[in-house]
Amino acid sequence: MNIGELSKLSGASARSIRHYEKSGLLVSRRRSNGYRDFGPEAVPRVQHIVRMIGLGFSLEEIGTFSPCMFTREASGICPDALATHQAKLADIERRISDLESRRARLVETLTQAARPSATRRRK
Repeated sequence: MNIGELSKLSGASARSIRHYEKSGLLVSRRRSNGYRDFGPEAVPRVQHIVRMIGLGFSLEEIGTFSPCMFTREASGICPDALATHQAKLADIERRISDLESRRARLVETLTQAARPSATRRRK
C-alpha cells in the first residue's frame, strides 16, 4: 500500500509516517516509480507507535522496545517492556509532583500579592 492508504488505515498523517520511517521504526520498500510501498503489517505498527507516543514515549525510546512489543495486542505489554513502562510511569508521576509543587508555590505567591499590604496607607 502507498503512504496515503497507510495514513487512512492507521489514522496517522503521511508526515508522521515518513518521520517514523526516518527514525527507523517503520520500513517500506520502494516501487519502481520511487514511491513507498508498505505491507499490511505497517497498519498495526503505526497505530502502536502512535499509542506509545500518546503514553509519553519518545521515538528514541520506542526504538529500544523489544520486537515483542510490536507483535502484542493493542493493550498488551510484553514482559521485556514492562520495566520500561514502569520507569515511564515513575517519570510521569515525578513530573506531576513537581508541577503540583510549582502550582502550590504560584498560588501562594498570588494569594500574598492579593492581600492588602500592612505598610500601605489607608485613605
